[in-house]
Amino acid sequence: MTLEPVGTVLLAAGRGTRFGASPKLLSRLDGKPLVRHAAEAAVAADLGPVVAVLGHAGDEVRAALAGLPLMLVENPAYAEGLSTSLRAGLGALPGPVPAALVLLGDMPRVGPGLLRRLAEAFRRAAAVPSAVVPVQGGHRGNPVLLNRILLADGLAGLTGDRGAGPLLARRQDVLELPVDEPGVLIDVDTPAALSRLS
Repeated sequence: MTLEPVGTVLLAAGRGTRFGASPKLLSRLDGKPLVRHAAEAAVAADLGPVVAVLGHAGDEVRAALAGLPLMLVENPAYAEGLSTSLRAGLGALPGPVPAALVLLGDMPRVGPGLLRRLAEAFRRAAAVPSAVVPVQGGHRGNPVLLNRILLADGLAGLTGDRGAGPLLARRQDVLELPVDEPGVLIDVDTPAALSRLS
C-alpha cells in the first residue's frame, strides 16, 4: 500500500531578534549551522516534499542548506511575522499533499524518528484529526502536523507573528501524541540556549 505523502515546511525566515546581531539559524552547533540540523531531519524522515521558507539572511541560509533535496521559497513579507512564512510554505507544497509538518529552523534536537511518528499517528487515527501535536511532560511542543484540508480556511487567515497555535486552541479534533523526547520543547532563542545544547 502506498502511503499518502506528508509534506514538511521548514520555517527558516525569521530574524531571531532575541539572539543578537548575527543570524541565529547560521550559528553552529555540533559543527554545522543550526538550520541544517532541522533540514537534515526533515529529509531523513523521507515522508514527502520538504519546503524551506527563507527570508532574513536568505542568501546565507540558502548556502547553509546547499546540497539537500529541498524546495526553497523566498518570503518577502517575513518581517510581518511567522504567519506569512507558514502560508508561503504551505502554499508551495504540491496540491495532493494532505498534511504538513511545520518544523522550526531553531529546533535542532528534533530527529527524523519523531517526524515519522507524527505522520504515522495522523495516518492511523480513527477519526481524521485537524492536527497532531507532540506532548512531553504535559506540555504541547513542536513540530506540529497540520491537516491542510480541514484547516484550509483558518490557515489562509493567519496574520502576525503567530503560527497555527491560536487556530488549534479552539478545536476539539487535535490529536495529542505523548512523546518522551525533550527536543520537542527545546528551541534556541538566545546564545545561552545554544551554549546549553553544545
